Amino acid sequence: MDYGLIDFLKLVGSLGLFLYGMKIMSEGLQKLAGNKLRNVLSAMTKNRIMGVLTGVMITALIQSSSATTVMVVSFVNAGLLSLVQSIGVIMGANIGTTVTAWIISFFGFGKFSISALAIPLMGIALPLIFSSKSRNKSLGEFIFGFSFLFMGLDFLQSSMPDLQNNPEVLAFVQNFTGMGIISTLLFLLVGTVLTLIVQSSSATVALTLIMAAKGWIDFPSAAAMILGENIGTTITANLAAIPANISAKRAAFSHLMFNVFGVVWILLVFKHFVHLIDNIVPSFAGVHPSGITEFITSLSPEVYTQITTLPQSELSPELAALQEKYLTYQSATSYGLSLFHTLFNICNVSLMIWFVKLYEKICLRVIRPKKGEEEDEEFILQYISTGMASTDELSILQAEKEMEVYAQRVRKMNGFVKKMTNLKNSDKKFLKLYNRIEKYEDISDRMEVEIGSYLSKVSEGKLSNRSKERVRSILRAVTEIESIADSACNIARHLKRKMEAETEFEEAILENINSMYELTDKALDNMQQLLKNKKITETDLVNSKHIESVINEKRNQLKRENVENLNLKLYSYQNGVFYIDIISECERMGDYIINVIESLEKN
Repeated sequence: MDYGLIDFLKLVGSLGLFLYGMKIMSEGLQKLAGNKLRNVLSAMTKNRIMGVLTGVMITALIQSSSATTVMVVSFVNAGLLSLVQSIGVIMGANIGTTVTAWIISFFGFGKFSISALAIPLMGIALPLIFSSKSRNKSLGEFIFGFSFLFMGLDFLQSSMPDLQNNPEVLAFVQNFTGMGIISTLLFLLVGTVLTLIVQSSSATVALTLIMAAKGWIDFPSAAAMILGENIGTTITANLAAIPANISAKRAAFSHLMFNVFGVVWILLVFKHFVHLIDNIVPSFAGVHPSGITEFITSLSPEVYTQITTLPQSELSPELAALQEKYLTYQSATSYGLSLFHTLFNICNVSLMIWFVKLYEKICLRVIRPKKGEEEDEEFILQYISTGMASTDELSILQAEKEMEVYAQRVRKMNGFVKKMTNLKNSDKKFLKLYNRIEKYEDISDRMEVEIGSYLSKVSEGKLSNRSKERVRSILRAVTEIESIADSACNIARHLKRKMEAETEFEEAILENINSMYELTDKALDNMQQLLKNKKITETDLVNSKHIESVINEKRNQLKRENVENLNLKLYSYQNGVFYIDIISECERMGDYIINVIESLEKN
């Protein structure tokens, strides 16, 4: 076989150019869309049908199911989507990703290939790339990515070994065809492994289209590879979920399970489904896609070389007619595989959408927290939605309830800080707790934004002066609660720096820090109780200020003692810095807590 290392490297390089183009194009589209896609994703998932449509729309726009599923996993991790909502979006992403195959079929296998315009398109995009406006720059990146993608596709087609000049390729492939379900399973496995290696279903679909269009593999085998690619593409979301919380892991697992179950049922009717597609395609493409291998093998090597390399104007009428037929078969094959890909995913979603709750139960049963670990709650807004607000008064009531939940979560975060403080640096739970605290801090930031955005919508309506005052109070309280979360996270960062400095706190320091924690816990418990009551009395306010003043006095006392202890060299100066930083952060937390309480004073 006249196909050496250089030829193989050209093939790999072409694939690299295709992948890079897909990446740049997808990233450019995501930058152009800004936060709109994220807002759509969090707002349009109230039921499973809307979730599916959202997944279809976003994936079709950004041309990457991997980007959509990774976005979904991050949203579940941040608590903005529940597991049930995420399953719907992931199902939709499977349909949306089939748009890529249609784009490749329309622009990459027709009589006119878009790759001919790739360089001129780059000329248009070049000034945009150097634009000072980020929107223009993103548009330029998108055009560059689009051009690279089709240049890579064009190179891929020319880098593949010619079937006629290398007949041993077909002989090798034919050893694995015609074996019924075994052949189907084998090519399904090939598609899965290829996608796992390349980590892009779009690239593997492009490879499959080229292999089928060149007659390497027959139409059913190519369809089986497409099924394998549906399974292989789930690896991206599962990789993204590795460092995430248990809810995100479940969302990623649901993607794998959905695609595997879909492949299982289609295998039962695979032969009939492929036959159906093969009979539909001639109605708009003129020929059966399954006939391409037979057509190519009927040509002599000389004829094949001429019709695939020479322009139509240089061919005789007979050869020009054969070239026309060859291009028709190529188009029909790519359309057939694209139609198979799309119809399979639409049928799969239409069937599986009724079993979302079952998927959720399976995910909850299969992926459980490790022994000794707490189950992560799903951090979604419980009382308010990111969609349209309710009636004004009811909306304010919902926001107040959400604020209580917010305070409870920040209180829980403070509990993690206490546990982390009393662990040794070498304890495996130390860094796990730190990562969990950071995650809670991110969630806290998002909750502040979500509640604030919701109240902004509410304030646009006609509100009484009393209601306007309540909205202002809630906004102030929410801001202060977020500051409490910041303080807890800052303490965790001081503890992490202590670990990196490879030093441990002495018992006396730990006792003093824990005594400060007891006071902040008392203040937080008092704040939560008053948030439930919503109205506070003068006695409540005096009592709260007393707790805050005790925290201040304790901070001042410990600071004075720290100076004396450092003089007596009871502990290192470095430990003293970490210690006082934590004490000072606790005092700041006390200030934020009293600010939350004071925001309730006029209610």
